[in-house]
Amino acid sequence: MAETISTNQFKNGMHIELDGLVWRIVEFQHVKPGKGGAFVRTKLKALESGAVVDRTFRAGEKFARIYTEVKNVQYLYDAGDEVVFMDEETYEQFGVPRAEVAEVLEFVQPSSSVQMLTVDGRPSGVQMPSSLELAVTDTEPGVKGDTVSNVTKPATLETGAVVQVPLFVNVGDRIKIDPREKRYISRA
Repeated sequence: MAETISTNQFKNGMHIELDGLVWRIVEFQHVKPGKGGAFVRTKLKALESGAVVDRTFRAGEKFARIYTEVKNVQYLYDAGDEVVFMDEETYEQFGVPRAEVAEVLEFVQPSSSVQMLTVDGRPSGVQMPSSLELAVTDTEPGVKGDTVSNVTKPATLETGAVVQVPLFVNVGDRIKIDPREKRYISRA
């Protein structure tokens, strides 16, 4: 029998069964209004179709939890409509539709290792680390004396991703970023 979890145990990336389908929790928010009962606002992604829906549940509602397996895989190359990965244990190559991993792909370099989430042996998404170190390949030079706090400029990273960085970051600097929120953390 599958383990049941309540809305209080939700975590990003967790898989649940809803209406006979497997859904991944993309994000969730507990809401406690001043009047009425608490509820949970969620954004769910269907594993089969890739559709993303917003759903609201009462606090404490129960769901069947679907267990996922994490595999270490190597990102090999982008083949246009699909992305090819290789299992680091079995050296087996497999493709994932580009649309499923497009948002994380901009922070991953070819031949680097990532963690692939699988449900029943089928890939369901890439789990990104909380921080990555990447080099800045293109940004405007910072102007001397321009030290107003919280002013940012766009910077292109070695993977092609663009993030907002403080004015003191220059081309060639290695910076630490959070790929899940697409934001600058610090210099590396």
